[in-house]
Amino acid sequence: MSATTAPVEPAPQGAEGLPSALPRPPGELAELERVWAPPRGWRLVTAVNNTHIGLYYIATALLFFVLAGVLALLMRAQLALPDGTLLGPQVYNQVFTMHGTVMMFLFAVPVVEAIAVYLLPGMLGARDLPFPRLSAYAFWAYAIGGLAFFGTIFFGASPDGGWFMYPPLSGTEQSPGLGADWWLLGIGFIEISAIAGAIELIVGILFTRAPGMTLGRMPVFAWAMLVVALMIVFAFPAIIAGTMLLELERAFDWPFFIAARGGDPLLWQHLFWFFGHPEVYIISLPAAGLVSMMVPALARTPLVGYRAVVAGLVGVGALSFTVWAHHMFTAGLGAFAKTLVSAASLAIALPTALQVFAWLATLARGRLVMRTASLFVLGFLFIFVLGGLTGVMVAVLPFDAQVHDTYFIVAHLHYVLIGGLVFPMFAALYHWTPLVNGHAFSERVGRWVFGLMFVGFNVAFFPMHIAGLEGMPRRVYTYAGDAGWTLWNLLSTAGAAVFAAGIALFFVDAIRTWRRDGQEHDNPWRAGTLEWLPNGNYGTRSIPQVEGREPLWERPSLAAEVPAGAHWLPGAVLGRRETLVTTPRLARPSHLIVLTGDSAWPVLAGVGTAGFFLLLTVKWVVPATLFGLLAIAATLSWVWRTDRPPVAERVEVATGRFVPVGAFGRRSHAWWATAILVVVDLTIFASLLFAHLHLSMRAEVCPPPGAALPRDGAVWTAFALFALGSLALAFAANTRRKVAATATAWPLGSRVRASSGIAVALVAMSAATFALLAAQQAAGLAPARDAWSASVGALVAWQVFHAVVLALMATYLLARVWSGCLTDRSRATLDATALFWHGVTLQGLLGLAVVQWLPGWLG
Repeated sequence: MSATTAPVEPAPQGAEGLPSALPRPPGELAELERVWAPPRGWRLVTAVNNTHIGLYYIATALLFFVLAGVLALLMRAQLALPDGTLLGPQVYNQVFTMHGTVMMFLFAVPVVEAIAVYLLPGMLGARDLPFPRLSAYAFWAYAIGGLAFFGTIFFGASPDGGWFMYPPLSGTEQSPGLGADWWLLGIGFIEISAIAGAIELIVGILFTRAPGMTLGRMPVFAWAMLVVALMIVFAFPAIIAGTMLLELERAFDWPFFIAARGGDPLLWQHLFWFFGHPEVYIISLPAAGLVSMMVPALARTPLVGYRAVVAGLVGVGALSFTVWAHHMFTAGLGAFAKTLVSAASLAIALPTALQVFAWLATLARGRLVMRTASLFVLGFLFIFVLGGLTGVMVAVLPFDAQVHDTYFIVAHLHYVLIGGLVFPMFAALYHWTPLVNGHAFSERVGRWVFGLMFVGFNVAFFPMHIAGLEGMPRRVYTYAGDAGWTLWNLLSTAGAAVFAAGIALFFVDAIRTWRRDGQEHDNPWRAGTLEWLPNGNYGTRSIPQVEGREPLWERPSLAAEVPAGAHWLPGAVLGRRETLVTTPRLARPSHLIVLTGDSAWPVLAGVGTAGFFLLLTVKWVVPATLFGLLAIAATLSWVWRTDRPPVAERVEVATGRFVPVGAFGRRSHAWWATAILVVVDLTIFASLLFAHLHLSMRAEVCPPPGAALPRDGAVWTAFALFALGSLALAFAANTRRKVAATATAWPLGSRVRASSGIAVALVAMSAATFALLAAQQAAGLAPARDAWSASVGALVAWQVFHAVVLALMATYLLARVWSGCLTDRSRATLDATALFWHGVTLQGLLGLAVVQWLPGWLG
């Protein structure tokens, strides 16, 4: 027997292995509905399944879309005529900054994850994503913190340095108030929420697909979200590192970006745009995935070039990380670097073009049904292609040098973002709204909505190209009457008003539609994908066996078989919320997992997280600490109740087909979630290392005068202690590994061995951290003196933070060992802690090597 999981019986390759002709036991459906029944009344806030959290997410993201739109209308009213007086310069800068921040951080990224949370389980044939409470936590942290952050606009406390927050404008000298701190700490919960959502999506897409849904049969939207989630894992850490460094500068005067003390303002731009440019594609790739799902349904024909479209998604995701300096062509980079980035910026158009040509070919091969969703898809194609063409223009170095700080870039940005996200999003709302309550939006009203939005958008933003070519700079709150820009600004303001009227009309129809009594949805577009099967809070009655990319077209009988319970997992076999886990590549049944149910703990954890960051912004340290402790306590409470021994070893998920309950080690979804978290953590650390190396290379002398390298003796001591701690944790994690997996509590000897390893690891990590601090002090490093010392201090502080986290994790593990919760079949927390511990150890060793020996090697 494997030390990882019990053996799995071979899964059927087709539907012939399923009990399609057998009647289901009486009461099975009623039990399934009881298990998945949502809470009622005020307890709806404790709901965690995707059908509720997804809708909460979408509604909140749309609210922020409207709020940011109101700010945009204020700006357009200010700029409609010369010498406007509606908004003063300070208020305008706050409105301008909040508009961009809310659109990019509180609407664009959350809405694509929200749509994925709602749609993906249905598309994949899963009951739900594997971490429902993680999705709920991500939502509540985002919603509570986002609304509080937006509220600063009513008190004049909003940031005013632009949504990109370039130093030195965002430093304490130019922005002495709390506005910049609200931006830096106030969006911390957004970064956490986005990463939590990305972990949920990666694990869910790879491990909870319906049997038979191989990677080659996976819906394009699932491919798009997999690529996007991986991009979030590698892109968001850069902005997390950047915001930490800038907040350390503002709070403690560590001069990372102050040139007079060895800092470099361009360091912020590198970190910000390494996140910021991939974010453009993090926003647009899900929209492209939605279009790839809608076009075949609306044209009644399979997508042309499926593999080319998937290759295009992967290509765009990979190339997006090579073009961050696209935004820095005028920042003084070397000619060679600019040429490489320019070439990459041009090359990224090729995989994008693959998708556009595939959509056009599909429309040409099929027969397009002209619905409102079709109109928004066609409008998206027109606007996005035009935005892509201007993107090619600004990738040309001489042209970009002329228009970089003009309204031409504003126009290009909105054609790409609104054309690339908002129009596909509205198409998706019209296309998939019948899934919400069985009712579709009005087609007659929808055509008016599209007309107003399409005309209004182009009237609003196309004239900005001309104003920019005529020299109108970005980020100005007014202009003189003789500048020659009045006509273009007046047109833009009129177009914005028409565009807003279209959105207002949409919400009137949406409220009317969503308030209607629910009914069973049908398949109005005759689409071929699984989300259109009859479903409930539990997803589909049984999990279908998939035999192609368009399952409902290739096997029409699925629409009757699945609701009859004739496929996989037709009921709640353990009397709990469950879903089937399949292998990542071929989607063969692996095991059953029990999903977490509705709970208030994610809500409390979200409240604690948002409160910690927001209160820390206003320097209320004690209340912030209390909210942080609330977040930790709530998280530990929900985790404590989930990692328990399974109530059965194996269960029957189809007639004659048995799979194990749960898994551990590398087959566990919890292990993979931790692995992704370790990658995120290491990427943040890599960003901090990059900052240290960048500042080292900028220094005339490294280390700078007055600073010194830590002593070799202390460094070797820390090296040895880090290694010892990791080895001790590895020893603890391998306790009883060679014993057949059982659900019984460990005997006394195993508990003592595991506890000894955990205790030694904790002591070694604490001693290594102390050695690091002692070495820093002995070297005379003063982070407030120069940027190089500050970068070393940031690396040490990062390690100290992790030591505190590991101490908490070790204490938690010891509690589980001696409470009897840790068994061979319920060891996810031990395996996850060991994996995370090894990642922290690797960070400590790399940091020591880079700081201590790299300058000597380079010298």
